[in-house]
Amino acid sequence: MTGKPKTKSKPRARRVTPAKSLLVGLMSGSAAFGLILVLVFLGGLWTYAGPGPAAKTGTETIVDLRHGASLPEIASALRRAGVIRSQSVFITAAQLTGAARELKAGEYAIESGASVGDILSDIRSGKIVRRQVTIPEGLTSEAVVEKLATEPLLSGVAPTPAEGSILPETYEFNRGEDRARVLKRMMDAQDRLMALLWQNRQSDLPFQSMNEAVTLASIVEKETGKASERPRVAAVFLNRLRLGMRLQSDPTVIYGISQGRPLGRGLLAAELAAPSAFNTYQINGLPPTPIANPGREALAAVLDPPRTNELYFVADGTGGHAFASTLEEHQRNVSKWRRVEKARASSRKSGEKP
Repeated sequence: MTGKPKTKSKPRARRVTPAKSLLVGLMSGSAAFGLILVLVFLGGLWTYAGPGPAAKTGTETIVDLRHGASLPEIASALRRAGVIRSQSVFITAAQLTGAARELKAGEYAIESGASVGDILSDIRSGKIVRRQVTIPEGLTSEAVVEKLATEPLLSGVAPTPAEGSILPETYEFNRGEDRARVLKRMMDAQDRLMALLWQNRQSDLPFQSMNEAVTLASIVEKETGKASERPRVAAVFLNRLRLGMRLQSDPTVIYGISQGRPLGRGLLAAELAAPSAFNTYQINGLPPTPIANPGREALAAVLDPPRTNELYFVADGTGGHAFASTLEEHQRNVSKWRRVEKARASSRKSGEKP
């Protein structure tokens, strides 16, 4: 028996409701937005931790951040210098890491290719460029001011302070720092050292004030360039002061003539005999002021000298001095020195070409 063939029924199409369409759209949009966020995050992370721009010249770039600069100003200065690519990344990183309130002014040497993270760390820790100026022992105050004036990275004008008020040392300074401010640090350092040495000085020294101690130390400083000799030279002058003997120091005479500038020759007999407040061949005791700025060793030698009976010293021809306790011994040492001088003069003369 045959019947009507059965026909397959077509599947009923599913109807997408507006709610479902909206949900799908939101999910797709969220995924895309999430992807964008991930990409932005990774891009920011790369900008923060990845290598930065190469230096325009050399291996580093100098950037000077002024005192009182705001975070946006610092970011702008770094961007203009070409050491970061994005001000916004730097600002965001500074805020998120808590460094925004700890950034320090100064001059920074940013290495070529340094990351934002490295730059931020350096500025946060104050890893500034250390500039230095060295003041040798025995310079006059006028010479110290002249030396500061020749330092091109400093600014302003420093007044000439009292002789002997500066401690010769190596001092750090920042680019553009005022010369008077640097000079004040040198004077403050001398005040601190003298306060400590004075407090621990020997009890029977033949002077009453710190200024007198500095004056004698300045003479010791100018008499010998060998640190190991300064205590003995100091002891000689202190023994002379105790006995009422004149110091008879050539550097004091020179200071009275030229304010400490080299004469370029030996002293003349007339100069040694000329009356002057600084001529210790003619006056008793100390001159009225120091004749230079003495260093730590000379100051310490004057305030804590060795116990000796020595009263004389003269050059020995080796860069040092021969010391003596009696005039007879000193005269023998002087005779030896005269022979050395004569031999040197003869050697120079024989070596001259007509």
